[in-house]
Amino acid sequence: MNTANVQTVMPGDCYDGPNPSGALTRDQFVSLLEDFARRNGLPIEPDTAVTELARTHENGEYRLTTSRGTLLARNVIVASGSLNCPVRPVWAAALPPVLRQIDASGYRSAADLPDGAVLVVGSGQSGAQIAEELADAGRTVFLDTSRVGRLPRRYRGCDIMIWLLESGFLDVRREEVIRLAGRIPPRGVLGSVRTISLQALSARGVVLLGHFTGVENGGHLSFADDLEANVRFADEASDNIKRHIDEYISRAGIDAPVSEPDPAETVAMRQPNPTIGSLDLSRSDITTVVWCTGFKGDFSWVRLPGALDSVEQPVHADGVASLPGLYLAGLDFASTRKSGIILAIAEEAPRLVEHIVGHS
Repeated sequence: MNTANVQTVMPGDCYDGPNPSGALTRDQFVSLLEDFARRNGLPIEPDTAVTELARTHENGEYRLTTSRGTLLARNVIVASGSLNCPVRPVWAAALPPVLRQIDASGYRSAADLPDGAVLVVGSGQSGAQIAEELADAGRTVFLDTSRVGRLPRRYRGCDIMIWLLESGFLDVRREEVIRLAGRIPPRGVLGSVRTISLQALSARGVVLLGHFTGVENGGHLSFADDLEANVRFADEASDNIKRHIDEYISRAGIDAPVSEPDPAETVAMRQPNPTIGSLDLSRSDITTVVWCTGFKGDFSWVRLPGALDSVEQPVHADGVASLPGLYLAGLDFASTRKSGIILAIAEEAPRLVEHIVGHS
């Protein structure tokens, strides 16, 4: 998890363990959810796949076709998330078939990959974390960089996620984020235990590249000349968030420690000279490509005219769909910057329930 243990709690719960600043693994988080369901006696039907959501013709109810039969409901909350289907660029299909290609969601460890160098495409949270782990395992790593911000893991004596929550940064509305950036930007790079910067990755031996632009002649990969701009963008994003926190601390009169230099942000960058614009797969010994190029939601099972847009993603406002009785929970940036992470549950779930009760 990228939230600290003290924040990775379900509504009504609080953390009382020995490591409040640590981070839960996948299995620990699953156990947290199972424990919450057990303690609260939630009537969950496990191991039940929903294969279709449609409308009945009789009274407008929704029909859910499942592995255990058919269910009818006047209200349906789709909580399957919007980040469960990996997205690859179109030129992935042009890479030589001898190259192993996996998505970030398919990556488990460096030991699972064939011998040879690894190209990680995408320098967001997954890409940066995977590149760091591969470098620590002694692998030769090439990292395609992109225009992604960066967050320090800790700042002025506190975990960055706590500052972002307390200062209101995570409460900024989706519309405002789009206005400021022109689109929904990827979340800033955040290490689970320490800050991850492009400079720090290069100091660990990761070869930094500009963003991947395509495949030439079957075995040559081309990259844009934007590495310096991508590094600068991440630096500026980190400076901006620190400035935001400084202003909040001053405004709220909080007695916080002064900022200290972060080793990941002060380390000298090892930049290829000249900048690499093309890679020969055979000469660079690249045997694996890890695609860290984003995700979208898999809503192929939702067969409701008007429920999805032209790219098969939900049409909604704050989780309320355009179709009566249809709701969506847990979508990334659905309402605010907080949407899609565990910190949003306590606010968004009651809001949807209130809407259902008010319209029943």
